[in-house]
This record gives sequence, C-alpha cells and structure tokens, in this order.
Amino acid sequence: MPTSSRSAAPEAAAPEAAPATRRTPLLRFLRAFAASRLAVLGLVLLCAIIALALLAPWIAPQNPYDLMQLDIMDGQLPPGSVSPTGMTYWLGTDDQGRDMLSGILYGLRISLLVGLTSALAAAAIGTTLGLIAAYAGGRTGTAIMRIVDLQLSFPTILVALMILAFLGKGVVNVILALVIVEWAAYARIARASAMVQRRKEYIEAAICQGASSLRILFRHLLPNCLPPLMVIATVQIARAIALEATLSFLGLGVPITEPSLGLLISNGYQHMLSGKFWISFYPGVALLITVVAINLIGDQLRDVLNPRAQA
Repeated sequence: MPTSSRSAAPEAAAPEAAPATRRTPLLRFLRAFAASRLAVLGLVLLCAIIALALLAPWIAPQNPYDLMQLDIMDGQLPPGSVSPTGMTYWLGTDDQGRDMLSGILYGLRISLLVGLTSALAAAAIGTTLGLIAAYAGGRTGTAIMRIVDLQLSFPTILVALMILAFLGKGVVNVILALVIVEWAAYARIARASAMVQRRKEYIEAAICQGASSLRILFRHLLPNCLPPLMVIATVQIARAIALEATLSFLGLGVPITEPSLGLLISNGYQHMLSGKFWISFYPGVALLITVVAINLIGDQLRDVLNPRAQA
C-alpha cells in the first residue's frame, strides 16, 4: 500500500506541470523583453501616446477641426496664455488660434493611423510576394525579386513625392504612397527567411502529403518567418510616421483640415525666426518621442527574437 501511494503522487502531479511548461516560451520572451529598461520605457511611452490619441475627442481642450471653436484673435499666443474666454493654452496657439495641445493630440491620431495602416498593408503585400518568390522560385521568383530590387534602388522619399504629386493630398493617398514604397522591404526579408525554411524536411513532408500551396505558404512557411518580419514591422511603422510628417511638411501630405504632426510643424516653420518657436517645437517633440519609442521596442525585439543580431 505505501508503495502504490508513492507512485500515484507523481502521476497526479504530472498534469498540473503541463500548463506551466506550455507557458514557458511566452514567459521567457516577456522576461527577455523586460530585461531592457529602455524597451520597457518605449512600450510605456507608446501605450501612453496611443491612449492619448484615442481619447483626444474627450480630453483635448479644443476640437481643432471645429472652426466655431477657433478665434483668430487668439493666434500665436505663447505657452501658458489665457484667452478672454478663460481658456488656458498650456502649449500656446498657432497662427489660426488653434490650441497646440489639442492639435498635437488630434495630430497623433492621423500620424498613428497613417503609420500603422500603411505598415500593415505593406507587410501583407510584401510578405505574400516574398513567400511566393521563395516557394515558387524559377521565373516567378526571379521576376518578383527584380521588381523588389528596382523598387529599393530608388530613394523612398522621391518615389513618395512623385506618387503624391500625381494623386494629390489626402490621408488615403498618403497611405497608398507609403504602401508602394514600403512593401519591397518586407518582400526581401520574407523571401530570405522562407528560403531557409523551404529546404527543411517538414516542408518536403507537407508537399509529399499533398498539401496545397496556400496551406504550405501560410500554415507552414509564414509562422516560421514571423520573427524577422515583426522586427522590420516596428522599424517600418516608425519610418512611415516620419515619412508622413516629411510629406506633410513639404505640403504634399494630409490636407490642412486634417492636421498631422508634420503639418503642425510646417505651420510654425515660417514663424521660427520671429520667436514663435512653440508652434513647431512641441509637435516636433511629440513626433520625436513617438518615433523613438517605437524604435526602442524594435531594437529589443530584434535582440530577443534574433540573439545573433546583438552588437
């Protein structure tokens, strides 16, 4: 009897250890990511920025889209000024009387929307074409990669400017232009990762079992190519936000009725020499913090998902 009770104890405890074992990879990833204080700081900043952007209609002191709330007499007020109506402009106003704090909160919405949407759309297109190039090979793969090489040979900002000069201003047009200039980077990374996986036995086994090409591409190849794609996605999101700001600063981005951070910076550029620095300075700081926060996350993801890439 004592012998049977001792042997039964480990058997009863075995099922309880299984869930902890399954959670080990996720816990290991979270601990490795949290090992960098800068990455944690970047994640906290990014979450705060996203929360502020989403809550802008409720927490912003003013709606910069509503012309009825703007007063030209409040134009170019310095930070901390109080209007005749009793409203305090903590970050000052621009030349149209728009509260800079409100403009930044609403501008973050446009910048994040453009950055996230263009990056996700470019990732979907580029990853699909990269996987097809690696799996199909031959003339199909060569043709796709020649287009990728041609796309990457041109300066990104130049191609985006040419596209927007043809399409015109608008949030949708900016997103379309950024997708066109960004998809090639995903295609190259996806193809390089898929070529390594393509030669492995599990792919050959799936082919021998009669699996369809779509199943092999998205059920077998794609999951094993995700780590490097996740890293480049964070970089491309930050890059898309910076590109949108550059295009809006040059006057080919979003229209003035939908202010982004780049457009806010552009509006105050002409007033810099006259001492009205806050019109461009504070949106520039918001843009810098957003891009740096995303890059900090991307750097740590690179080190966690690919330890060999650590410097």
